Amino acid sequence: MSKGLTISMARDALRSGKTSAVELTRDYIRNIKKSDLNAFVTVDEKGALAGAAAADQAIRSSHAQPLTGIPLAIKDVVSTKGLRTTASSKILDGYIPPFDATVVEKLKEQNAVFLGKTNLDEFAMGSSTENSAYGPTLNPADKERVPGGSSGGSAAAVAGDLCVAALGSDTGGSIRQPASLCGIYGFKPTYGRVSRYGLLAMASSLDQIGPLTKTAADAKILYEAITSYDKLDSTSLKVTPAKARPLEGLKVGLPKEFFESDGLDDGVRRSVEKGIDALKKMGCVVKDISLPASPFALAVYYIIMPVEVASNLSRFDGIKYGSSVAGQAKTLQDVYIKTRSKYFGAEAKRRIVLGTYVSSAGYYDAYYGQAQKAREAIKMEFERVFREVDVVAGPTSPTPAFKFGEKVNDPLQMYLSDIYTVPVNLAGIPSISVPVEPVDGLPVGMQLSGRFDDDATILDLAVAYENYVGGNRG
Repeated sequence: MSKGLTISMARDALRSGKTSAVELTRDYIRNIKKSDLNAFVTVDEKGALAGAAAADQAIRSSHAQPLTGIPLAIKDVVSTKGLRTTASSKILDGYIPPFDATVVEKLKEQNAVFLGKTNLDEFAMGSSTENSAYGPTLNPADKERVPGGSSGGSAAAVAGDLCVAALGSDTGGSIRQPASLCGIYGFKPTYGRVSRYGLLAMASSLDQIGPLTKTAADAKILYEAITSYDKLDSTSLKVTPAKARPLEGLKVGLPKEFFESDGLDDGVRRSVEKGIDALKKMGCVVKDISLPASPFALAVYYIIMPVEVASNLSRFDGIKYGSSVAGQAKTLQDVYIKTRSKYFGAEAKRRIVLGTYVSSAGYYDAYYGQAQKAREAIKMEFERVFREVDVVAGPTSPTPAFKFGEKVNDPLQMYLSDIYTVPVNLAGIPSISVPVEPVDGLPVGMQLSGRFDDDATILDLAVAYENYVGGNRG
């Protein structure tokens, strides 16, 4: 029953009585137990079955909502009351939050079912899920290859039929890149449109929670369930969301910098170009554009992001909460040093050190200050481009999924996996990765990005593209 199941299909089956939420949940739990993908850090079988029973009751009493009874997975960087939340780090191994993130509360209001918490790169730092303290997640398309990251566990869980849909978080591409590598849809909303309250912060000015799903229609359903103004999040948008633009004659811009990049795989280029041809046939107007600052976005990101990482992770010191070596240390400084040295992984330490360095008194103006100016230039460049076009299209990732170990010892090569996704986060605009034609059997994604707060247009275009391509295949 669970194989290939979408939110819409599951909802119809539940409403028609073909299955129950309890039966569906048991099916997914069986799948998870049999799976070797290592997509989950924690499976909440008891809680999931209790939630499913409540969902069945809501359906019987005609109080069902769009996600009632739908088995979902949550990235293990989103707080869940009473359920272990680790950020895939040993420093939070036994942490159990006393509250739910706002997005979890909103899904509970709809009686969604939570199967458990998915694996990720530690504190969302990585592009392969190889940085998890609980081992790497495998890509369902090829188990010798990475699923992408940092939301690799959520992407693999969706692609591997271990849940109907999942939530991830995206700081520099961490929803869209694994969606691309696993052959599913991944949507990063406009910054501020989905509450970040309860998200274990990596880089607060960049992080955004969003859906990973099997279809674009599902991405829209899950997004609409979690979006709203939240007074608990100081960056939450108060304004009414913009309405979708008509898709007929929509102008799509192709940045030459994205397609002329030396690191872009030839097969990925051809596959994305075929996707763009489909947009043309749908009635979109395609034109070449330029984003000359975009090649510098990665350097800007890897200055701003580590500074925020160093600040956000300073709270994990062995005193306030989390794992600690306090009983083995003689001084307070020993507690700090030994706890953080023992329980943080290599990538977390690398980014903490880098962020501390570039934000120090002697280097703040030279590095961080200049990066913030460059970030503003990137934002303005997108604003200029969006006066000419409605959507910017290009590859999501420069390559298909790479093999385990291929880049883990070369951080610079790993960071280049985010070269097309990072500019979007710096600008705070919405973006979705949609599957296009595979390359040598490996999934590939095309990225569609829109104006600030134009989430509805991007989602509607992705749905229309999915329907067009599906209709022309069959």
